[in-house]
Amino acid sequence: MFSPAGLTKDEVAGRTVFVIDALRATTTACAALHAGARGIIPVQSTEEAMRLAQTLGSEDVLLAGERNCLRIEGFALGNSPLEMTEGVVKGKTLVMMTTNGTKTLLACQGAAQIYLAAGVNLTRVGERARHVLEESGDMLVLCAGRENAFALEDAYTAGRVVEEALGGRRTRRGLNDAAIVAVDLVRRYGGRWERPFALSAAGRRLTAIDLGEDIVTAATQDRYPVLPIFHDRRVTAAALPDGGNGTGI
Repeated sequence: MFSPAGLTKDEVAGRTVFVIDALRATTTACAALHAGARGIIPVQSTEEAMRLAQTLGSEDVLLAGERNCLRIEGFALGNSPLEMTEGVVKGKTLVMMTTNGTKTLLACQGAAQIYLAAGVNLTRVGERARHVLEESGDMLVLCAGRENAFALEDAYTAGRVVEEALGGRRTRRGLNDAAIVAVDLVRRYGGRWERPFALSAAGRRLTAIDLGEDIVTAATQDRYPVLPIFHDRRVTAAALPDGGNGTGI
């Protein structure tokens, strides 16, 4: 799906969902966990974020998020992966609110499993997606999109996830129309992440406000090789087959 608009509880119930907000929420979450953040709590609004931070009342809690791509006034962090350094986030819990990504995660509650996907953790996501397909033959790739509409960077990333899930098999069998379009975008742009990212409306907006380095970071495949999982209202790094969690710690 290219956005959560119209998403129903029945469409996610009992399924494994991979949520994509490549510019920038899922990329930033990967960066934070890779740098040693304890977890991320997504919320619907700025007000909810502030209330929750007060309730938790710990020095180990940081507010993170953006409005119109810019850091929210009074928040310690914005929504840039480059802000998620070990010195800032290691051992911390982030309470996070973004325009599209966190709301999409919350819309998926009721799913069997919810993973965060981006270019920066593509290989980890692909491994899990292939396993899911082998086990159940079904999964949902959900793009956060841009204000409940199509976003080029998310759709392209979805195509890359679908290709990874298929293990390189050139088949359209079992794919819905959205998945076919996403895979076709990959055939158009190939492996050049920066092209669709920079051409997208979100990419152009980030460039215009001097956040172009976030695009470069988001377009660096496997830069943050973690597999974030959303469970019990918290995003943490899922355990990996080798027994680790993929963090940089």
